[in-house]
Amino acid sequence: MSHPPLIVLHQVTKVYGTGVGEVHALRGVSLAVERGDYLAIMGASGSGKSTMMNILGALDLPTAGRYLLDGIDIQALDEGQLADVRNRMIGFVFQGFNLIRRTTALANVELPLVYAGMKRSQRRKRAEAALDAVGLADRMGHEPSELSGGQQQRVAIARALAPDPAIILADEPTGNLDSVATAEVLDLFGRLNAQGRTVITITHEDDVAVRAKRVLRLHDGSVQSDRRRVARAAPGAGNTVIGS
Repeated sequence: MSHPPLIVLHQVTKVYGTGVGEVHALRGVSLAVERGDYLAIMGASGSGKSTMMNILGALDLPTAGRYLLDGIDIQALDEGQLADVRNRMIGFVFQGFNLIRRTTALANVELPLVYAGMKRSQRRKRAEAALDAVGLADRMGHEPSELSGGQQQRVAIARALAPDPAIILADEPTGNLDSVATAEVLDLFGRLNAQGRTVITITHEDDVAVRAKRVLRLHDGSVQSDRRRVARAAPGAGNTVIGS
């Protein structure tokens, strides 16, 4: 039996302000994201991609339209229910890492599990497994200042993974990284997606979007294009290439 899409946006509009100061950040956006998809959302400054991230992450609500997350109507939830769904379903990764200084990598990764009320022994085991999954088993006791930018971002990804969310939602995740660290983080997202995790990245960088299976472009709050990248056999070769 087929499952419904993990995410459904139907004619979602977001308006900030009123009267002459009214700004239409999103204009009737519709979108369906299947479980296990890897979507990059692109657009120039002012295109609506940050607003889209806030709505997909249940950090903000649409002015009009519907948002269903795993079949749950987000607008029907109260603040407590919304926080519970957000913490359970979505792992956030931000450009600035958002790690707590003077706190070890392990303690940073444990934080969402503390908020979830998980017992100490269980959350320690879960956090250690998440750090191992991002290749930082030997850095658990290090503080952010003792880690490179790429390592800090991998700690942030481990923190997002620890609660075992259905979705990894990353906002400009490589914006503060050099090319080597960028490749490491994107390789990690690719592995997580290959394991069945749904990954959504908000980016303006082509080298980030090219790793996704699907690229959605926003312009002035509307969907300009929504293209799936299809793997096809390279002529005369056994490998595959990616084309749009």
